[in-house]
Amino acid sequence: MTSRTVTLLDVARAAGVSKSTVSDALQGSGRVAEATRDRVRAVAEELGYRPNSAARRLRRASTGAVGLHLPATATRLDYYMNLAFGAVERAQEDGLDMVLLAPSGAAGGRIASRVDGLLVIDPEPGDSAVPGLLDAGVPVVTGERYLGPATGPSGAVVCDNAASLTALLDHVTERGARRPALLAPSGSSAWATALRATAGSWGRAHGVAVTLRTVPFAATPAEAEAATRALLAADPAVDAVICAPDGSAPGVLRAAAALGRKVGPSGASGTCGTTSATSASRASDENGGTGEGGRSEGGGPGRPGGTDAAVGPVGAGLLVASCVDGPATRGAEPPVTAVDLRPAAYGRACAELLCDILADRAAPDTVRRHSWSLETRASTGSPG
Repeated sequence: MTSRTVTLLDVARAAGVSKSTVSDALQGSGRVAEATRDRVRAVAEELGYRPNSAARRLRRASTGAVGLHLPATATRLDYYMNLAFGAVERAQEDGLDMVLLAPSGAAGGRIASRVDGLLVIDPEPGDSAVPGLLDAGVPVVTGERYLGPATGPSGAVVCDNAASLTALLDHVTERGARRPALLAPSGSSAWATALRATAGSWGRAHGVAVTLRTVPFAATPAEAEAATRALLAADPAVDAVICAPDGSAPGVLRAAAALGRKVGPSGASGTCGTTSATSASRASDENGGTGEGGRSEGGGPGRPGGTDAAVGPVGAGLLVASCVDGPATRGAEPPVTAVDLRPAAYGRACAELLCDILADRAAPDTVRRHSWSLETRASTGSPG
């Protein structure tokens, strides 16, 4: 039934039950046998049935729980664990339990009968579970925008990732870098796309070569070390490495030590400080992400404008920074300059928006901004 919208009556006929039984089964209400409920949901999913928008708006909290969907790599990343704790804490303030969904997700129709709303964090277009969750028939808030083809979420909380990478690139350039590189995350999430696109646009705007090396979205320190070794071997003139994935910075430091590169500026100096920025719209930076392994943007291999530069010898300074702050950056030796995305506060903000939508304190299509700060440390020349 692809030529027209599938209705409750279509599902009822296919499942061999009444229309009211279908309605009760999909909403988790009424006295419907579990086997019948499962059969109805399976038929609805097979036919592609989706609740209409009016029905969604009429739905009100009834289960006392909300669901949380995280990327499959979340269990080993400090960022997502802190985000989850923040979300749980905020949901409890409204009397709601938080249900952590399996990474593979669940059929939208099934999960909709068990929760009043959903949080979907860093939704990846390649994640097969996400479209069903976004169209599950309950309010949905995404942490970052979903760039795939699906019914839009009820709301979103976004961080200006283009601005945060711009701040890092500006910072390492001010500290003396003339050949920055980015270990850019793979994938097509809003975060990964914005970082790759921004590296290119910043390089073109400043006439500075930004070398891109693509690494896994959740690259381990070992993967970051291997990528950094290959990067510096292929282009020894690189004098600053910005690593995107959470927890990968120690791998960059190990690579620098193994190659005899001193972490910190060769001669530039600066004062320690924190630069804050409030997130703003980044729609223009999220589109058309670029960045394949080894590709450079901007000027030539040396300083701004494309003039020559000396190849980085053993002992030459190498600035190191990270797009995500956490224990790995704060506890490194030397401590690593990083963007503090405030994950616990971000989780709270996502849960708060969902709670506000459920309680009619916010419009269903509300988008809120989340702030970040740039924490400068010894890896870029600031005292530890």
